[in-house]
Amino acid sequence: MRAVIQRVQKASVCVNGETVSTIGRGLCVLIGIHKNDSRDDMEYMVRKILNIRLFEDTSGKRWNLSVKDLGLEVLCISQFTLYCEMKGNKPDYRHAMGGDLSKEFYENFLTHMRGQYKPEKIKDGIFGAMMQVDIQNDGPVTVNIDSPMKNANKMDQPQLSKDDS
Repeated sequence: MRAVIQRVQKASVCVNGETVSTIGRGLCVLIGIHKNDSRDDMEYMVRKILNIRLFEDTSGKRWNLSVKDLGLEVLCISQFTLYCEMKGNKPDYRHAMGGDLSKEFYENFLTHMRGQYKPEKIKDGIFGAMMQVDIQNDGPVTVNIDSPMKNANKMDQPQLSKDDS
């Protein structure tokens, strides 16, 4: 999995001109799902997103508190384009998980995240819809995280056994 995490003062997502989710201070997270992602990847990303220390504490010490520490909100947006690979000038999304599988995986990701935090603090857009995401970035602070096993190029190449070398 891949996440682009942005610390925000506020964020919202609209579909067809209608606001479907909005948050105040917290994190806006773009989520990409790799075709080989597993439950372990999902659990890792949930843990990292909820516990990443992107906020200052009351004494002004930076990078000391998480959304969980402060009781803030998280807006998650599914974004298959995070697994884009360029073929000349044309984007190729072959590393992204396919539609039906990724929808189920993403819904399970949100369920797991809500189970690890306050469900009412986790918001999202509409899977597969053309969305307009409006953020007021705070800092700006943007952090990219990949689940630990991810290296799209290595995962797609056949692995040699000892007998093959």
